[in-house]
Amino acid sequence: MTTKAAVFLDRDGTLTEPRHYPRRPEDLVLRPGVAPPLRALRDAGYALVLVTNQSGLARGLFDRRALDAMHVHLRALLAASGVALDAIHVCPHHVDGTVPELSVACACRKPAPGMLLRAGRELGLDLGRSWMVGDFPTDVEAGLRAGCRTALVGPAAMRRTPEGPRPDVCAADTADALREIALRSAGPLAADQDHQLTRITRRSPPC
Repeated sequence: MTTKAAVFLDRDGTLTEPRHYPRRPEDLVLRPGVAPPLRALRDAGYALVLVTNQSGLARGLFDRRALDAMHVHLRALLAASGVALDAIHVCPHHVDGTVPELSVACACRKPAPGMLLRAGRELGLDLGRSWMVGDFPTDVEAGLRAGCRTALVGPAAMRRTPEGPRPDVCAADTADALREIALRSAGPLAADQDHQLTRITRRSPPC
Protein backbone atom coordinates (compact mmCIF):
# COMPACT_ATOMS: atom_id res chain seq x y z
CA MET A 1 0.00 0.00 0.00
CA THR A 2 1.40 3.40 -0.98
CA THR A 3 1.40 5.69 2.04
CA LYS A 4 4.77 7.43 2.21
CA ALA A 5 5.21 10.94 0.83
CA ALA A 6 8.46 12.56 -0.26
CA VAL A 7 10.12 15.92 -0.52
CA PHE A 8 11.94 16.01 -3.85
CA LEU A 9 14.87 18.41 -3.84
CA ASP A 10 16.68 20.01 -6.73
CA ARG A 11 20.43 20.21 -6.07
CA ASP A 12 22.26 23.29 -7.40
CA GLY A 13 20.69 26.47 -6.08
CA THR A 14 18.20 24.61 -3.89
CA LEU A 15 19.87 22.08 -1.59
CA THR A 16 23.35 23.44 -2.33
CA GLU A 17 24.67 26.88 -3.17
CA PRO A 18 24.37 27.84 -6.85
CA ARG A 19 27.52 27.07 -8.82
CA HIS A 20 28.18 27.00 -12.55
CA TYR A 21 28.69 23.31 -13.33
CA PRO A 22 30.19 22.06 -10.05
CA ARG A 23 32.91 19.53 -10.82
CA ARG A 24 34.60 18.78 -7.48
CA PRO A 25 33.21 17.60 -4.13
CA GLU A 26 34.21 20.84 -2.43
CA ASP A 27 32.08 22.77 -4.93
CA LEU A 28 28.96 21.51 -3.15
CA VAL A 29 28.05 23.63 -0.11
CA LEU A 30 24.71 23.29 1.68
CA ARG A 31 22.34 26.24 1.59
CA PRO A 32 22.05 27.98 4.98
CA GLY A 33 19.56 26.59 7.45
CA VAL A 34 18.34 23.61 5.44
CA ALA A 35 19.30 20.85 7.88
CA PRO A 36 16.81 21.49 10.74
CA PRO A 37 13.66 21.49 8.58
CA LEU A 38 14.96 18.51 6.61
CA ARG A 39 15.36 16.58 9.85
CA ALA A 40 11.86 17.62 10.90
CA LEU A 41 10.42 16.45 7.60
CA ARG A 42 12.15 13.07 7.92
CA ASP A 43 10.81 12.78 11.46
CA ALA A 44 7.35 13.53 10.07
CA GLY A 45 7.70 10.52 7.76
CA TYR A 46 8.79 12.13 4.50
CA ALA A 47 11.35 10.51 2.24
CA LEU A 48 14.02 12.93 1.01
CA VAL A 49 14.93 12.45 -2.64
CA LEU A 50 17.42 14.44 -4.70
CA VAL A 51 16.40 14.91 -8.36
CA THR A 52 18.99 16.79 -10.38
CA ASN A 53 19.64 17.64 -14.02
CA GLN A 54 23.37 17.22 -14.64
CA SER A 55 23.94 18.09 -18.28
CA GLY A 56 27.64 18.51 -17.50
CA LEU A 57 27.85 14.76 -18.06
CA ALA A 58 26.44 15.07 -21.58
CA ARG A 59 28.66 18.09 -22.24
CA GLY A 60 31.79 16.21 -21.16
CA LEU A 61 32.58 18.63 -18.34
CA PHE A 62 32.89 15.81 -15.79
CA ASP A 63 32.31 12.07 -15.73
CA ARG A 64 30.16 9.76 -13.65
CA ARG A 65 33.01 9.03 -11.24
CA ALA A 66 33.40 12.74 -10.47
CA LEU A 67 29.64 13.09 -10.00
CA ASP A 68 29.55 10.11 -7.66
CA ALA A 69 32.38 11.66 -5.61
CA MET A 70 30.40 14.89 -5.35
CA HIS A 71 27.37 13.01 -4.08
CA VAL A 72 29.42 11.04 -1.55
CA HIS A 73 30.57 14.42 -0.25
CA LEU A 74 27.00 15.77 -0.25
CA ARG A 75 25.74 12.79 1.73
CA ALA A 76 28.56 13.33 4.24
CA LEU A 77 27.65 17.01 4.64
CA LEU A 78 24.04 16.07 5.30
CA ALA A 79 24.96 13.21 7.63
CA ALA A 80 27.04 15.62 9.73
CA SER A 81 23.79 17.52 10.30
CA GLY A 82 21.73 14.41 10.99
CA VAL A 83 20.07 14.21 7.57
CA ALA A 84 20.01 11.26 5.16
CA LEU A 85 18.76 11.14 1.59
CA ASP A 86 16.60 8.18 0.64
CA ALA A 87 17.68 8.33 -3.00
CA ILE A 88 19.55 10.40 -5.57
CA HIS A 89 18.26 10.51 -9.14
CA VAL A 90 20.32 12.13 -11.89
CA CYS A 91 19.46 13.04 -15.47
CA PRO A 92 22.74 13.02 -17.45
CA HIS A 93 21.21 14.00 -20.79
CA HIS A 94 21.16 17.10 -22.97
CA VAL A 95 20.34 17.32 -26.66
CA ASP A 96 23.24 19.75 -27.19
CA GLY A 97 25.82 17.57 -25.46
CA THR A 98 29.12 16.29 -26.83
CA VAL A 99 28.97 12.75 -25.42
CA PRO A 100 26.95 10.90 -28.09
CA GLU A 101 25.14 8.39 -25.89
CA LEU A 102 23.99 11.16 -23.55
CA SER A 103 23.14 13.77 -26.19
CA VAL A 104 19.54 12.68 -26.59
CA ALA A 105 16.04 13.80 -25.73
CA CYS A 106 14.81 11.95 -22.67
CA ALA A 107 11.92 11.58 -20.25
CA CYS A 108 13.99 12.34 -17.15
CA ARG A 109 15.36 15.85 -17.68
CA LYS A 110 13.23 18.34 -15.78
CA PRO A 111 10.67 19.71 -16.63
CA ALA A 112 9.88 16.12 -17.60
CA PRO A 113 8.73 14.19 -14.52
CA GLY A 114 10.68 11.00 -15.18
CA MET A 115 12.99 11.13 -12.15
CA LEU A 116 10.08 11.78 -9.78
CA LEU A 117 7.95 9.03 -11.32
CA ARG A 118 10.82 6.55 -11.10
CA ALA A 119 11.46 7.40 -7.45
CA GLY A 120 7.75 7.06 -6.80
CA ARG A 121 7.74 3.54 -8.18
CA GLU A 122 10.96 2.45 -6.48
CA LEU A 123 10.12 3.87 -3.04
CA GLY A 124 6.36 3.31 -3.12
CA LEU A 125 5.56 7.00 -2.75
CA ASP A 126 2.26 8.82 -2.68
CA LEU A 127 3.11 11.54 -5.19
CA GLY A 128 -0.11 13.40 -4.49
CA ARG A 129 1.11 14.10 -0.95
CA SER A 130 4.69 14.78 -2.02
CA TRP A 131 6.49 18.07 -2.69
CA MET A 132 8.97 19.20 -5.33
CA VAL A 133 11.29 22.02 -4.19
CA GLY A 134 13.44 23.85 -6.73
CA ASP A 135 14.79 27.19 -7.87
CA PHE A 136 13.59 27.14 -11.48
CA PRO A 137 10.13 26.99 -13.06
CA THR A 138 11.24 23.73 -14.70
CA ASP A 139 11.39 22.18 -11.22
CA VAL A 140 7.85 23.35 -10.53
CA GLU A 141 6.63 22.00 -13.86
CA ALA A 142 8.24 18.61 -13.20
CA GLY A 143 6.54 18.44 -9.82
CA LEU A 144 3.16 19.40 -11.24
CA ARG A 145 3.46 16.83 -14.04
CA ALA A 146 4.22 14.17 -11.43
CA GLY A 147 1.15 15.19 -9.42
CA CYS A 148 3.09 16.78 -6.54
CA ARG A 149 2.69 20.01 -4.67
CA THR A 150 5.53 22.41 -5.39
CA ALA A 151 7.73 25.11 -3.89
CA LEU A 152 9.77 27.66 -5.84
CA VAL A 153 12.74 29.22 -4.05
CA GLY A 154 15.32 31.92 -4.61
CA PRO A 155 15.30 34.76 -7.15
CA ALA A 156 12.94 32.92 -9.51
CA ALA A 157 10.30 32.84 -6.77
CA MET A 158 10.54 36.59 -6.29
CA ARG A 159 10.18 37.41 -9.99
CA ARG A 160 7.68 34.74 -11.00
CA THR A 161 5.45 35.77 -13.92
CA PRO A 162 1.75 34.95 -14.22
CA GLU A 163 2.48 32.88 -17.34
CA GLY A 164 4.74 30.41 -15.54
CA PRO A 165 3.70 27.28 -13.65
CA ARG A 166 2.11 28.23 -10.35
CA PRO A 167 3.80 26.77 -7.25
CA ASP A 168 2.04 26.20 -3.94
CA VAL A 169 4.82 27.94 -2.00
CA CYS A 170 7.19 30.76 -2.95
CA ALA A 171 10.13 31.55 -0.66
CA ALA A 172 13.27 33.65 -0.78
CA ASP A 173 15.39 30.70 0.34
CA THR A 174 15.17 26.95 0.61
CA ALA A 175 15.06 26.83 4.41
CA ASP A 176 11.95 29.02 4.44
CA ALA A 177 10.23 26.78 1.90
CA LEU A 178 11.07 23.65 3.89
CA ARG A 179 9.76 25.25 7.07
CA GLU A 180 6.53 26.08 5.27
CA ILE A 181 6.19 22.47 4.12
CA ALA A 182 6.84 21.30 7.69
CA LEU A 183 4.25 23.80 8.90
CA ARG A 184 1.64 22.50 6.49
CA SER A 185 2.50 18.92 7.37
CA ALA A 186 2.30 19.34 11.15
CA GLY A 187 -0.43 21.94 11.60
CA PRO A 188 0.81 25.11 13.33
CA LEU A 189 4.30 23.69 13.75
CA ALA A 190 7.66 24.03 12.05
CA ALA A 191 11.32 23.20 12.69
CA ASP A 192 13.53 25.56 14.64
CA GLN A 193 17.32 25.61 14.70
CA ASP A 194 17.43 23.01 17.50
CA HIS A 195 15.40 20.54 15.46
CA GLN A 196 12.41 20.94 17.72
CA LEU A 197 8.91 21.54 16.38
CA THR A 198 7.89 24.94 17.61
CA ARG A 199 4.98 27.27 16.92
CA ILE A 200 5.72 29.98 14.40
CA THR A 201 3.69 32.82 12.98
CA ARG A 202 5.69 33.88 9.90
CA ARG A 203 4.37 32.31 6.71
CA SER A 204 5.83 32.30 3.22
CA PRO A 205 4.34 34.97 0.96
CA PRO A 206 1.64 33.88 -1.48
CA CYS A 207 2.84 33.01 -4.97
